[in-house]
Amino acid sequence: MTATPSTVNLEKLAALLRTKRGDRGLRAVALEIGNVSASTLSRVEQGNVPDLETYMLICKWLEVSPEDFVSGDKPPSGTRMKMDAKLEVPEAIEAHLRADRTLPPATIKALSEMIRVAYLAAREGKLRST
Repeated sequence: MTATPSTVNLEKLAALLRTKRGDRGLRAVALEIGNVSASTLSRVEQGNVPDLETYMLICKWLEVSPEDFVSGDKPPSGTRMKMDAKLEVPEAIEAHLRADRTLPPATIKALSEMIRVAYLAAREGKLRST
């Protein structure tokens, strides 16, 4: 049996980083994370590979396991990744939208806001099914 090589899903990492950072500047987030520069965060958001220490610091800040971004052998059927459990549904959807490099940032922001409003309304029972 040949083992499947593992790789880090950099698009997923970048999308989640951009989502959690939101409208805050890279410098402010770099200070919050600690031992990471704003230029390094910018490179990670662009899909570049961070060094191991930076990767671990970013994962800690994102409150996810570093394993959540590793692809290779698939987990057993029905297993959810830890990242999905940590994120609210609107944030998870936004992270997926940000991973799609074909969508303009303004479109992502508009779709994300619509999803947040609709999700909140549904939680509060303000949406009716037809």
